[in-house]
Amino acid sequence: MEHLIEKNVDLLKKANIYFDGRVTSRNYTDNEGVIKSLGVMLPGEYTFGTKAAEKMEIISGKVEVLFAGVESNWERFQEGDTFEIPANSSFEIKVEEITDYLCTYM
Repeated sequence: MEHLIEKNVDLLKKANIYFDGRVTSRNYTDNEGVIKSLGVMLPGEYTFGTKAAEKMEIISGKVEVLFAGVESNWERFQEGDTFEIPANSSFEIKVEEITDYLCTYM
């Protein structure tokens, strides 16, 4: 099991809850001032919008992602994969199995 070791982080206690609890996360700020969130997505299809650019790392699980402006080119991501979403954009995600993720806001 891979461990994420970050010291001196500021953890926001309140959970982010989306889609009736099917997607949850908790935000924290690392020791360099970068905001990140660790979360879990249950199987299903979701659409997310972004304000800031985001880098998503799939810790475990499998998803397919359709980026805004792309008509039908779903891309598959699984454990260890990362993808980026531009600021002020959106993406659709199909979660095939319970998925752990780390989102870094850039």
